[in-house]
Amino acid sequence: MSLAAVASNPSLLSCLSGKNPSFSFKTLLQFQLASSSQNRSKLDVSLSVAFNPSGNFDLSLTGAAEAKPTLILEKTVGFTINYEREDPYDNRELSEFPDIRLWFVRHDALFPWFFVVLDWRAGELARYAAMLVPHQMSMTKGIVFNPEALELLVLNKVFIVHAWLKQQKIPKPEPKTSDMARMLGFGIGEEFFNLIEKHPVNIS
Repeated sequence: MSLAAVASNPSLLSCLSGKNPSFSFKTLLQFQLASSSQNRSKLDVSLSVAFNPSGNFDLSLTGAAEAKPTLILEKTVGFTINYEREDPYDNRELSEFPDIRLWFVRHDALFPWFFVVLDWRAGELARYAAMLVPHQMSMTKGIVFNPEALELLVLNKVFIVHAWLKQQKIPKPEPKTSDMARMLGFGIGEEFFNLIEKHPVNIS
C-alpha cells in the first residue's frame, strides 16, 4: 500500500490513531504443525490469526519471533484468519478491512522475507499480496491487482528474498526467487540478478 493510499484512507488512519473502536483489535499468532494433506515431504504450518474488533488495539505477535527462519523455510505456510464481523451482512473481503490489512502491513515489516515461505500452490502468495497491494475483486478474475503497485512490491521482494536466501546459505537462491516472482506474473531475467549481485541488500 502506498503512502498516498494510506493518506487517502480515513479508516486506516483511524486504526493507526486508535480513535475508532470499531476497528481496534487484539491478535494472537500461533504456529500449528499439521500433516500435509497432499502427501508433501514437508510439514505445513497453519498461522491462526484471531481478530476481535471490540478489543484493545494490540499488534502483538507470539510464535513468529521465536521461530528460526530456516525452520520456517522447511515448511509450507498458510494463514487462517478468524475475524468477528460487527455487521453480519458486511460482505467485504477480508483484505478490505483496514485493521486486518494493518496487521499484515506490520507483519510484512517484521518479516519482509515471508513471501518465500508461503504456500504458493494453495494461493497464499496472492492472498498475502492482496493485504499489501491496492486491488479490486472480480467475479470472473478473482483478485485484480493495481499493476504498478504489484510490480513495485514484486521487485522489492526479489531484492529482499534473494538476499535472505543467501543469508540463510540456501544454495542457488535465484530459481526460488524467480519462481516467487513468476507466481505473481513477473519474469526475472539473469541480468536483474546480476544487478542484485552488484548491489546487494543487507538483511539484518
